[in-house]
Amino acid sequence: MKAEEVIKDLKKLANPKKAKILSRFFKTEPGQYGEGDVFWGITVPAQRQIVKKYLTLPLSEIKKLLHNKVHECRLTGVLILVDQFEKTNEVNRKRLHRFYLANSVRMNNWDLVDCSARMMVGEYLVQHQAEIKLLDKLVKSKNLWQRRIAVLASWAFIRRGRFDVILDLTKKLMNDSHDLMHKAVGWMLREVGKKDQKVLEKFLDEYATKLPRTALRYAIERLSPDQRFYYIKIK
Repeated sequence: MKAEEVIKDLKKLANPKKAKILSRFFKTEPGQYGEGDVFWGITVPAQRQIVKKYLTLPLSEIKKLLHNKVHECRLTGVLILVDQFEKTNEVNRKRLHRFYLANSVRMNNWDLVDCSARMMVGEYLVQHQAEIKLLDKLVKSKNLWQRRIAVLASWAFIRRGRFDVILDLTKKLMNDSHDLMHKAVGWMLREVGKKDQKVLEKFLDEYATKLPRTALRYAIERLSPDQRFYYIKIK
């Protein structure tokens, strides 16, 4: 299997009208976070059908997809990588995890991060907690997408009722200037609240005034109207 075959199959599904919509949605104009990204206008379900066809694509060929200028080529490569990770053993998972990290700057839009970080980094670290300091390294990165990977990776721990990882990362990101990070942090705090609302409330009681407003609004979405009003008011 070759990356060129994947790209050929993807190109057959190109939809110029949809591509224009996606280009606006993913902020590809100069100065925006997705500046210069190229879209072919292919839906995610259609890409997942291609993923099934190329599930055994070698890493050398996946790397070619990840370094392609077309967004859907990179996303398809990421989806193949995630599926390989889910279906393999621990030895191969370590190899796939390291490959993902080595190419993490190519996860250069929020959908690429959000569909992969929990599995490729979070689930790996759940099984290899001696390596958890990796998240500190990522969250300090100047690269927006690596910082978002760290936050989304915490979801694997949240799902298991371990909240200290995201709460610690949140404290380190209080002064992050990017809106996409505020949304990611707020989203993960909301996930904490789904598991244990008292943990979220205790954290917000101490840190709501320091959280970026967008992060706070995301975090409190599932609280009662009175609680939401309270935290917004004290902010």
